[in-house]
Amino acid sequence: MTRTLLVTADDFGIGPETSRGILDLAARGVVTSTVLLVTSPYAAEAVRAWRMAGQPLELGWHPCLTLDFPVLPRAEVPSLVRPDGRFHGLGELLKRLVLGEVRRADVEAELRAQYRRFVDLVGTPPGNVNAHHHTHVFRPIGDALRRVLRDTCPGTFVRRVIEPLRTLWGVPGARVKRVVLTRLGRCAARRQHTDGMPGCDALLGITDPPCVRDPNFFARWLAAAQGVSLELACHPGHLDPTLIGRDGTLADGQIHRRVWEYELLARPAFLDAVRAAGFTLVTAVGTSGADSRVAKAA
Repeated sequence: MTRTLLVTADDFGIGPETSRGILDLAARGVVTSTVLLVTSPYAAEAVRAWRMAGQPLELGWHPCLTLDFPVLPRAEVPSLVRPDGRFHGLGELLKRLVLGEVRRADVEAELRAQYRRFVDLVGTPPGNVNAHHHTHVFRPIGDALRRVLRDTCPGTFVRRVIEPLRTLWGVPGARVKRVVLTRLGRCAARRQHTDGMPGCDALLGITDPPCVRDPNFFARWLAAAQGVSLELACHPGHLDPTLIGRDGTLADGQIHRRVWEYELLARPAFLDAVRAAGFTLVTAVGTSGADSRVAKAA
């Protein structure tokens, strides 16, 4: 039985050195897909670097409601932003969702604007979509994202945030977070399936920064993986000073985590582990058979 593995590097465009690291891994044949943060001030620069590198990997969309500034003016999405005009952080966004302080119309309007910016920058609709911080598993955000994709690019591959029990209990790190995301992700996956949006059987790679220091981090995930079609989410990059104060600090491990992940993925042992687990590397478009749908939407 042929097993397929989609290796998606999240956060392309978040900073120049992060994007450069992702492109370096693509040149090694390790990362097969990445997703663009169009809200980042470095997004356009990243797309130019992707083109100059010969478009070495699939470039999808990373909808974001938790980092930097919205695409729309602050006055048009007031429930999504702080007084300084920036998005709320993840914790505050989740709190506001629970309290009903986030307007669904604001979410959909901003996601539509981000989608348009993606197409403006890249020139084609995205073949791979997943939200920053996995926020598309939360009902108001996931519902809005599916409406945007139904209207613009039906049949787009959307990440399934589902983890089998074997990996939940067999791979350490962030287990409470992973259990919660899997429970929400199963419900979200059913809605994505109903809307004709393909995705992999399961997702691997969610963890805490310290766990990435383990040299067997990725090998353990791959060995414990269940399913025929799986996605491995990763966050590699070179050390990127532009992330300080935007996506962590030098002290909390978030920024260095990208360097550690880059080093693990760049080692020959990673591709050895992929082969040992019986996987063939694929793109999201190739996995979902979405080539014709993307071309038609373009």
